[in-house]
Amino acid sequence: MAKQKAGIDPNLIRELAQLLEETGLSEIEVERDGQRVRVARQAKDQAQPSRPPVAESPPMSPAPSETGPAQVITHPGLVSSPMVGTAYRSPEPGATPFVDVGSQVAAGATVLIIEAMKTMNQIPAPRAGTVTKILIEDGQPVEFGEPLMIIE
Repeated sequence: MAKQKAGIDPNLIRELAQLLEETGLSEIEVERDGQRVRVARQAKDQAQPSRPPVAESPPMSPAPSETGPAQVITHPGLVSSPMVGTAYRSPEPGATPFVDVGSQVAAGATVLIIEAMKTMNQIPAPRAGTVTKILIEDGQPVEFGEPLMIIE
């Protein structure tokens, strides 16, 4: 799994391993104080990934009203994840979500939170407009660049 070098905190390795488990990632690497730690795990079933890649081709014949993955990735109002972590739609469990489909948002307003390494990171709206699609579920693991929502 991970080699432990002298001076590397074993708790850091445990935290990284737990983050791998929570997010479904296969490896993670961090650098702290000039020391680099990489933790990797083998997938249980390499033939079936737990989630499809974000840049997947659109279906052969999508319904006219649906937005395929390729169209979402190039949409000018796309809000994508700036980091790997867990996305939350509200500031705390049971609270009202920051936004819903149809919500009007101002540029810079918080639209969701991504928890990464036990730090809550507010994700701002890159532009003012109306939330037309929310592409993630509350508490869902997200990867860097993954589409989160669309603001038109």
